[in-house]
Amino acid sequence: MLPHDRDPVAIIEGQHASRLPDLVPVRIGRMLQSPFTYYRGTAAVMAADLRDAPTTDLDVVACGDAHISNFGFYASPERELVFDLNDFDEAAVAPWEWDVRRLVASVHIGGRDVGLTEEQCREATTHAGDAYRRTLAGALEMTATERYFARADDSEVAVRLGKAGRKTVTKAAAKARGRTSDQVTRKLTTTSDDGQVRIADQKPVLQHVDHATPDELRGLFESYRRTVREDIAFLLGQYQLIDVALRVVGVGSVGTRCYLIALQGPSGEMLFLQAKEAPQSVLVSHGGRPERVPGHGAQTVTSQGHRVVAAQRVLQASSDPFLGWITGWAGERGPSRRRDVDYYWRQFRDMKGSIDPATLDAEQLRLYSGLCAGLLARAHAQSPSAFAISGYLGSSDRFALATARWAAAYADVAEDDFAALDQAVRHGRLAAERGV
Repeated sequence: MLPHDRDPVAIIEGQHASRLPDLVPVRIGRMLQSPFTYYRGTAAVMAADLRDAPTTDLDVVACGDAHISNFGFYASPERELVFDLNDFDEAAVAPWEWDVRRLVASVHIGGRDVGLTEEQCREATTHAGDAYRRTLAGALEMTATERYFARADDSEVAVRLGKAGRKTVTKAAAKARGRTSDQVTRKLTTTSDDGQVRIADQKPVLQHVDHATPDELRGLFESYRRTVREDIAFLLGQYQLIDVALRVVGVGSVGTRCYLIALQGPSGEMLFLQAKEAPQSVLVSHGGRPERVPGHGAQTVTSQGHRVVAAQRVLQASSDPFLGWITGWAGERGPSRRRDVDYYWRQFRDMKGSIDPATLDAEQLRLYSGLCAGLLARAHAQSPSAFAISGYLGSSDRFALATARWAAAYADVAEDDFAALDQAVRHGRLAAERGV
């Protein structure tokens, strides 16, 4: 049952208080592309809806935003292409059901978006729920170490999507392999007359800002280096920070502070990092969950950036070795400039890529949903409560069927909320900038 006083538009508005105001209309414009893009940007609304919903009281390190578009390819430290969860901004310690519901509802909404029938959407969500149950049970037959190292590469993804989906996987994987620092240098930088590499402005999605002085930026870079592994810190010591620009990212994250950072090595080679603002998880702010560092027991969160990095390291089978965090400042001019803001750092476009659910037919979406649900189960299997969760799920399809019914009902709610946001824009309550 949903909260009787829920106002999804008010929740969205409330998130804008700490965001860069010039970018807020861009966020709304992106959310209004379709009910699915709306859903992608409203993890806070769903957390508020689930806050008082019944659960099994079994917590895991939860992704917090495990919708179907938050899975994708990226490079392992060994430079192999792997496929896994890839967004942890909202990660926290929370009920396992919340992640599963976030995923299956995205499947149903995404299916409707591309014109699938209700029966086809239900088949996909039922398959996802059952894949979660079966994969979790299978993972718990492994040792803890075997579960920790289990991962999916591009060949396994191709197998899981079947013969019809192999072409889609091959194309997505090839595109991901091409997304390197060399590509970023070609596409997003320019070279001045004196040979200096600079990030090229592409307003409003990429632009230079005066949020920090060069000396301040170098100090923040050194703060970041102190949070990474010793070998990475040593490697980064050979690079010089040469440029920084503000970059617009995602759907739900638009308006938060995100910076593209250009580093140059001793031979002139380029390395690009991304520093992204890490607000409090919506599972805490709107879901009412206690604020703890994932994987650190009862340790209280002192840096939201650390929270994101810790969750990513727990939930991903193989994580970016350049993950780190800092506490900086908001960047606005005037008295608020020194307001503390947490950030996490990671590599930018390091063989990152995705499979667009809109390109999949009904059978491919069903198989892809099962793949994502299985990866979510593998992530949850790292938490000690996984054995109790698996025992609760049992060996029948009751959980899958119930979850599919829930997903269809919540898809209706999300579509109504999408219409409410559209009305709010039409009546002047919110501004929207489309096509950005």
